[in-house]
Amino acid sequence: MGQTTAEVLSPQEERIVKGDDQGLTTKEGQVKRMRIHKMLKGFRDKKPRFGVDRALLVTESFKQTEGLPNVLRWAKAMQHVVKNIPISIGEDELFAGRCGPLGKYYVLYPELLPTGWASKIADKALNGEEIEYEMTQEDARIIKEEIDPYWTGRTVHDGYLALLPEETRNFMYQEGKATGVIAPTGTARTSLAWCLDYDKVMKRGFNGIKKEAQGKLAALDPADPDNSVEKLPFYKSVIITCDSIEIMAKRYADLARQMAENEPNIQRKRELQRIAEMCDRVPMNPPASFLEAIQSQWMTQVYSRYEQNIGGVVGNGRIDQYLYPFYLKDKESGIITDDEVLEIFECLWLNMAQSVTSTATRKGSGTPHFETTTIGGQTIDGNDATNELSFLILQSKKEFTLDYPDLTARIHSQTPDGFLKKICELIKEGTGFPKLLNDEEIIELFLAKGASLDEARNYTPTGCTEVKMLNRDTYFTGGPAVNLGAIVEMALNQGKLRKFGSAQIGVKTKHPEDFKSFDDLWNAFKIQAEYTYKHAFTTQTIIDTVKRRTVAAPQTSALHDLCMKNGSDIYEYKINDGVSLGNTSIMGFGTALDSLAAVKKLVFEDRKITMKELVEALETNYEGKESMRQLCLNAPKYGNNEGFAEPIGLKIDSLFAEIVSNYTTINGGKLDYIYVPITEHVVGGARIGATPNGRKAGEALSEGISPTQGCDTKGPTTTLKSIASVKSGQYKSRAARLLNVKLSPQVVAGERGTHTLASLIRSWCDMKFWHLQFNILNSDTLREAQKNPSKYRNLIVRVAGYSAYFVDLSQPLQDEIINRTEHQII
Repeated sequence: MGQTTAEVLSPQEERIVKGDDQGLTTKEGQVKRMRIHKMLKGFRDKKPRFGVDRALLVTESFKQTEGLPNVLRWAKAMQHVVKNIPISIGEDELFAGRCGPLGKYYVLYPELLPTGWASKIADKALNGEEIEYEMTQEDARIIKEEIDPYWTGRTVHDGYLALLPEETRNFMYQEGKATGVIAPTGTARTSLAWCLDYDKVMKRGFNGIKKEAQGKLAALDPADPDNSVEKLPFYKSVIITCDSIEIMAKRYADLARQMAENEPNIQRKRELQRIAEMCDRVPMNPPASFLEAIQSQWMTQVYSRYEQNIGGVVGNGRIDQYLYPFYLKDKESGIITDDEVLEIFECLWLNMAQSVTSTATRKGSGTPHFETTTIGGQTIDGNDATNELSFLILQSKKEFTLDYPDLTARIHSQTPDGFLKKICELIKEGTGFPKLLNDEEIIELFLAKGASLDEARNYTPTGCTEVKMLNRDTYFTGGPAVNLGAIVEMALNQGKLRKFGSAQIGVKTKHPEDFKSFDDLWNAFKIQAEYTYKHAFTTQTIIDTVKRRTVAAPQTSALHDLCMKNGSDIYEYKINDGVSLGNTSIMGFGTALDSLAAVKKLVFEDRKITMKELVEALETNYEGKESMRQLCLNAPKYGNNEGFAEPIGLKIDSLFAEIVSNYTTINGGKLDYIYVPITEHVVGGARIGATPNGRKAGEALSEGISPTQGCDTKGPTTTLKSIASVKSGQYKSRAARLLNVKLSPQVVAGERGTHTLASLIRSWCDMKFWHLQFNILNSDTLREAQKNPSKYRNLIVRVAGYSAYFVDLSQPLQDEIINRTEHQII
């Protein structure tokens, strides 16, 4: 493997050494699921088409519906889309539905992005410049002449910018550039990561939902003004939506029949006839078979993708639970085999992979979308929920070589050993799947936040590490990410950021040379943090306000019990009985913790350096001061459980718990605080100067709740103990905490390694951590991939709450992953 000297390789690394083409990873799978193996060949190299059809049709409809209630405008717009958008069925597909042309495609949501964003890409295409999509001259013309002109000044982002108070604007932007202290995430995506209640579709079909809406509409008192203003248009929008889904399904049924008539291959003709029959039935009616259940789920998901751009894309939910009755019935009746189930699942994964839309991450982050697919966990009565589908999905993910879909396994104290062993075997593949969520922590927190035991046990992972209760959660706006590295810099620079010179961005706190003790530094940090959150919550309130005026989601609302009960779209201010659990993310926790610990140790306790010397070193990015930088690098570090850094971490965690508890969202809810930066820790690090932990200007911040890259040196068990000690357990506002662990493949080799890994996971579960995920790869492999990307095109790594192709990542993000501690012991 080039310069790689590792003795043990992960299975993924071994395949790359052998030069295996992308396809199913086992010979048995290649034979039994030849269709999938064939479809995977060359898939990675296909360039996505920039699809404008949805955007054009939404624009046409909105021009015709000015003055109508917003929820009705969206229902009518979606009906215009499904009536007129070009449709197709791929030559090997077993069920129908897509949001764009054949092959890979990008879906444009002009209602969200800054005015002119798409036109800039169109200009490049018209000028013959290289872009990352296929875009025809006609597509470019449509964007510039028909789509962007209408949305100018009307998008969520435009509305947000127009309402920003001057003080917040100056805090967020200087010299036309983002300061990087806050990264708002609520404008580029319609909503937080989300999942639909597919079980409701399975049991009732959209005909059942339509009938419910018709009954509620008929029961409204026409003399009640609240009914006329909100409930009447809402229930009408649900009825229109159900009709639209039927229109979409019937169009695919007609297309499949037409294709069948002209199909010479008997087997394919039968498949197309079966697709037609399925689309005649579902998703309007409850499915009668496993394949119909998949068709129903996918068609529901396709419509959701038309309706809104959910962060990370709409999830698959607890797929082994709501599909299990159909699997069991067909299996017992001899209608289906496990190999056929695997083939059907993998057709679903391929359909998802063809849609490359991503606003949850930036270019250079692998442009992922993570349709979170969940297995395991508990039933609502507290029993283990593992079943045969749980194991089949693990098998599929082990043999299926794409990075889609994202896979989550819910773990609890009674997770069966056999299931955990299979999870460990998949983790050892080295692709980062599955990530783990801990029932022992999450269920307890949901109960504290007002959930019933049934609701809490049935929680659904929806994004990187976030979770939802599908019929209780009602908050949709993506929260801001706060840069703790920038807060440290402002605390040591009187509220200024070095990149912006003398501009007063934060509060003018004491000059650092006037700090008499660590308490003075902590007070400055606290003041800057509180001021930062004042502006973070200002942006959130503005985005909430603009979004309510701009977007609506009739299908999502139709599948939500409380929306249907209250006659209210999910984007309305307040939905009775709902639980408003949005979030604000913290990035650079380890960076800030280690920086404060270094100052406390080196300046105030050991007095090895003065504050003046430290500030000068930071201002010069440690140039000519390498000996001082080494002192900072060797100061106590979070992750080693040595007792010095951890109390400071607990202090930071408690501070943010207290700060967020002081704010209320526009719908009367409270935001949780989370440690899920996606890749903002790399971008945020690029925007700030050097920090006292020895980090140089521009380098990535620490990610999630993980220690600073390379600083946890005593093994993952010790790291877990260190992380456990910084959790302020008395606050119910805490939520998702992303934890990456990187292991050498040698550590988990063989049966003994599998047992060791399982024991580590059991310990993590007992310690009530929220989340855990692994990269089991040799760092030498990653370095070699940087040098020889063509050879390593198919190398998948765990980035944040998702996995992506390593060579598609920006070099700073690649470096950040390489610099994570590769543990050689457990």
